[in-house]
Amino acid sequence: MSDKTTHIQDLKNLLQQFREDRNWDQFHDAKNLAEAISIEAAELLELFLWQDSEAVMKKIEEDDEFKTEVGEELADVIAFCINFANATNIDISTVVRDKVAKNAKKYPIDKAKNTATKYNKL
Repeated sequence: MSDKTTHIQDLKNLLQQFREDRNWDQFHDAKNLAEAISIEAAELLELFLWQDSEAVMKKIEEDDEFKTEVGEELADVIAFCINFANATNIDISTVVRDKVAKNAKKYPIDKAKNTATKYNKL
């Protein structure tokens, strides 16, 4: 199994079954899941605290234990995002494609390429 062979719906089904088996739907409302996403994202971010970008990338490439830690925190963020989509009946593929199309208009290539400037300052 890999990103190349797994569909988003497969992950949605996996997480939904995991939740149902434990009767956790009672806790998986939009508010609680949004909070969980934020908390798990902060835990991911904490792994990089006080380190520069190059050092972090080197550590991910060379330290298997650190890479595993990063992967586990990333998995938590993604899982809670998918659980949020399940709880709110949001189609991930649709909203991501729509958002990319919207951002493409806000950040046209000729103005946004090679710059991190916010769209309203381009």
